[in-house]
Amino acid sequence: MARILVVDDDKNTRRLISVSLNKNNDILLATNGIEAVKLFEQNVVDLLIIDVMMPQMDGYELTKLLRETNNNNPILMLTSKHAIMDKQKGYSLGIDDYLTKPFDPIELQLRVDALLRRAQVSNKHILTINTITLNKRSLEVTTPKETMLLPKKEFDLLFKLLSYPNVIFTKYQLMDEIWGMSNDSDDHTINVHINRLRNRFAAYDDFELRTIRGLGFKAVTKQ
Repeated sequence: MARILVVDDDKNTRRLISVSLNKNNDILLATNGIEAVKLFEQNVVDLLIIDVMMPQMDGYELTKLLRETNNNNPILMLTSKHAIMDKQKGYSLGIDDYLTKPFDPIELQLRVDALLRRAQVSNKHILTINTITLNKRSLEVTTPKETMLLPKKEFDLLFKLLSYPNVIFTKYQLMDEIWGMSNDSDDHTINVHINRLRNRFAAYDDFELRTIRGLGFKAVTKQ
């Protein structure tokens, strides 16, 4: 089951999409880009369906923001505009597919399924490091002794580092990818979250989060 964020200011469109897709998916709903950003920061999202014309922050602005902060979730853009230049603008900002209104619910389902397959959603949520398993869907980390539910940013940081053992990430890289949409964080935030993770997993030797002086951080896993 995938989690899909639908962003559209028209309630009838939101209802139609929900009815069309909710059998096999978890649907989150937003009426504009600003609401969408808040939901995106609080949830693990697999795919976004974004309308172009919306108040406060339109679909183009939202897409631009997502791509500038290195979020590569598949984006299906909805619009009543049929001109090729409008499609060109969407693709140039980083959308993955385009569907014009009114749309056939079956075509919507087919396009969503194709985007999710392309993104290999079913394979990217579980990460196992020796005896520890991370579930990106539930934000849970399971160890031989317990299952811990982590705050989203903390989980994202751990998942990122453990996905690339021995790769050094700078504070700025991590800030850009994980805290990119937040305006009230600085690089000290990384140190705080790293220390929290070290404390949480101090009793386990499956991995170690190391500080590389002058460079950043990396995860080292037990051989």
